[in-house]
Amino acid sequence: MAFFLSKSGIRTLLGIPTMGFRWMGNPVHRNVLPTASFHFTWPRHESLRTDGQLDSQSNGDPQGLDFPGGVVKFTPELKFLHGFLDERIPCYKVLDEQGHLVSNNFVQISKDTALKMYKDMVTLQTMDTIFYEVQRQGRISFYVTANGEEALNIASSAALSLNDPVFPQYREAGVLLWRGFTVQEFANQCFGNKDDSCKGRQMPAHYGSKKHNYFTVASTVATQIPHAVGAAYSLKMDGKNACVISYFGDGGTSTGDFHAAINFAAVMEVPVILFCRNNGWAISTPVNDQFRGDGIVVRGPAYGVRSIRVDGNDAIAVYSAVHTARKLAISESRPILIEALTYRAGHHTTSDDSTRYRPIEEIEWWKTSQDPVARFRKWLEREGWWHSEAEREHRDSARQEVLHAIQVAEKLEKPALSEVFTDVYDVQPSNLQEEEMLLRETVRRHPKEYPGFPSE
Repeated sequence: MAFFLSKSGIRTLLGIPTMGFRWMGNPVHRNVLPTASFHFTWPRHESLRTDGQLDSQSNGDPQGLDFPGGVVKFTPELKFLHGFLDERIPCYKVLDEQGHLVSNNFVQISKDTALKMYKDMVTLQTMDTIFYEVQRQGRISFYVTANGEEALNIASSAALSLNDPVFPQYREAGVLLWRGFTVQEFANQCFGNKDDSCKGRQMPAHYGSKKHNYFTVASTVATQIPHAVGAAYSLKMDGKNACVISYFGDGGTSTGDFHAAINFAAVMEVPVILFCRNNGWAISTPVNDQFRGDGIVVRGPAYGVRSIRVDGNDAIAVYSAVHTARKLAISESRPILIEALTYRAGHHTTSDDSTRYRPIEEIEWWKTSQDPVARFRKWLEREGWWHSEAEREHRDSARQEVLHAIQVAEKLEKPALSEVFTDVYDVQPSNLQEEEMLLRETVRRHPKEYPGFPSE
């Protein structure tokens, strides 16, 4: 016997009208509900609180069971919850593909902030294009781009405070760019030279910066999510006016770390934003092969977490969602789940050829029809804040800056060999002393195989 909820029933079950955003344009993904009122779902019901006595406990209500977590009503019907909602959760959207406003329910962005957002999006796009080519030339060993995901990178970071710790996956270089990490610092890290803040220990594009409150990237999928939740718990205990944000992809939600982290965040009520970049592909695995539910957003209510689905290619929608999520996370000390629908317009990394598992026509459609940078530019031009001459000047300037940074980074020496063995032990143990000695001997005997390392 099937059981399903109506549209009104879904809203009653999932949310309260806290945002008032209305999404009116075409869906970001095909088959996503095109028109609906949307808000952060799932209120914190008082019945879920453990403090106080419930009325049914004293009255002995025969219609319900006073069970831990709240009163559970009885029903004579033998009904199973349906595995699918009758309609997909709608997607919050502000700008259509031509840069027109389709909603007035968004957080206002100042001219200066909007211009910095756009310039950083262009810089990120330029940096990705050139560094990708540099890797193909064999000058660096690896690179990962954010093609097609520039808006969610820059717009989400613009809505945060520098006091908010960031736990990235590996496609969030734009967040670090927004926070002031220079193009030269990006180049130094990718080339692993002596000025690399990671001391040459990380793979290229695996950035980290204590100065910018940006935790170091790890290739292992989703391990940063529990770390972020733990950091948010620490902020709560210290009474800090800040929240944590953790970025991850749709593939990350298929790990146990995601489920453990979101449950801990909900139970301990910590100020963390769990930001999922649902770009449709976990390397070569499409979302249809990962799960049967309606994406990621529906998982939030199951754990008692407020959630929202947003157009990840709409910079204003992303900014508004993260700005509001941050306020909720801090003021109410609660986790917020954001699912940003976007598309990875490039290959997964330089080690991948995505045309082997997805049609070229699909990639080109997203590149041309859903380009987040072009969409935001059109809105800026309609506001009278941007024009073609400024576009030409900034793109030329960004390209020259990236090329110069690469020339400088490539000429610098590698970090000292001793850096491989520092920052772990106060006193180096004997086994590492032996390994360091053997490494130095190997480099001395084979200098051509280890170019760029200074003689010590």
